[in-house]
Amino acid sequence: MKKIILSFLFFNFSFLIASYAGGLMTNTNYHIAFDRMMARGASIDIDAAYSNPAGLAWGHNGWQLSLNVQKPFQYRNIETTLAQPYATAVGFENHKYEGKATANPFVPAFFASYRHNKWAVSMMAGIVGSGGKVTYDEGIPTLVVPIRAKLSAGGLTPNYYNLDAYMQGKQYIYGIQANLTYRFNDHWSAAVGVRGNIYSGFSRGHLIAKVNPMVMLATGLPEEALNMQLDVDQKGFGICPMLSVNYKLNRLLITGRYEFRSRLNIPNKTNALSIAQVGAGGVVTPVDIKAMAEAMGNEATVAALTPALGQEMVQKIAAYLPDVKNRYDMPGLLSVAVGYEFIPNKFRGTLEYHWFDDKHAKMAGDRQETLTHGTQEILAGLEWDISKVVTVSAGGQRTDYGLSDDYQSNTSFACDSYSVGVGAGFNVIKGLRVNVGYFCSIYKDYTRAENYGSKTDPMQALPATEKFSRTNHVFGIGIDYKF
Repeated sequence: MKKIILSFLFFNFSFLIASYAGGLMTNTNYHIAFDRMMARGASIDIDAAYSNPAGLAWGHNGWQLSLNVQKPFQYRNIETTLAQPYATAVGFENHKYEGKATANPFVPAFFASYRHNKWAVSMMAGIVGSGGKVTYDEGIPTLVVPIRAKLSAGGLTPNYYNLDAYMQGKQYIYGIQANLTYRFNDHWSAAVGVRGNIYSGFSRGHLIAKVNPMVMLATGLPEEALNMQLDVDQKGFGICPMLSVNYKLNRLLITGRYEFRSRLNIPNKTNALSIAQVGAGGVVTPVDIKAMAEAMGNEATVAALTPALGQEMVQKIAAYLPDVKNRYDMPGLLSVAVGYEFIPNKFRGTLEYHWFDDKHAKMAGDRQETLTHGTQEILAGLEWDISKVVTVSAGGQRTDYGLSDDYQSNTSFACDSYSVGVGAGFNVIKGLRVNVGYFCSIYKDYTRAENYGSKTDPMQALPATEKFSRTNHVFGIGIDYKF
């Protein structure tokens, strides 16, 4: 049988799980008050330990504690469309690859603060970036489409084999934040803080092409014509300083907060990286790339693989070699908000703006350079104490990521969105409040032209159209306690 030459390999996976609310790498929804109101930049309640630390100088005098849990439900789908004759070679014209994002069993966050007159100290712990796993039970098109086309070119048309394709990625950034707040006078307060960010993630997947029994008998091919394996863990740590100011004039609050960039340079722990493919005469040639790198070193492995696989393919493989570091910086974040009590101690509203400096936060492969601008968000929310027991609230958020075709990939894509949140707080007993909230994001689908084949050889091109779509629903419940 004609040897199958693969001009594309699947070792280009750096899964970035979508954050539930916020920028490309940063979450902003930790407390249930956000879920039910969204704009919390002018808060002086316990959630201000994240959203407005300087505002705690005007809050409860004494201790505050808060425990929050949220359950998100997300899908990240990729729909690909191929024209003829490419569709025949691949075995389909249109196909939707469904990616299910999960956070098992839920996303927790804890807040604590203590104020004594002009001074306050506070802390927050939660999942500050991304926070979940995404699974594609049928693989992703950037892997499946070119592999199917190459198998067809080698004589294995789609009806001759069964393809088992699977990809899963995880990315959590755990954060522990501490703040110190001081009120200078009747109008001004400020806070300084620092957060430690702990990165934990992995990329895992396989692609196995098994030849049908009748084809095996007729051709003498082995059962597995192709077997690719990827299993890489990543762990690392970064620091994020932050500053916060709060101005109060009667019922008006004006606030500002800035989080500095957190540098995350994450090394690989490569557990598996290999390919085995059938060649001339039905001979299977296995290549354990991980073992090769451990024996020869990464540079020598890259040099040894380049003549057979090509420079473009080897560069993709190189990102997953042992101990290679990849950048996943959390960007600088500027937040400004204006809050006003329309009816004292009863009805209030907030207007807020977020700017994420994504263009100066390093990403794997320098993808940040392909963005047209950093993420921008506008948030607005209203809160009404309808009685001494019940508070209701609602809010909305508009997120614009500055996306481009070159930024989007099958393993890391974003869609601009509108989000809406609703919920309530219940003062159960003195000092104890229970919050419940729900928010959903309405995403704008992103469509682009893609080429799954050679970018330089028109005869090896695989032109297609990709449509990225997402859904996001978050339910949350939390308990605040003051004493």
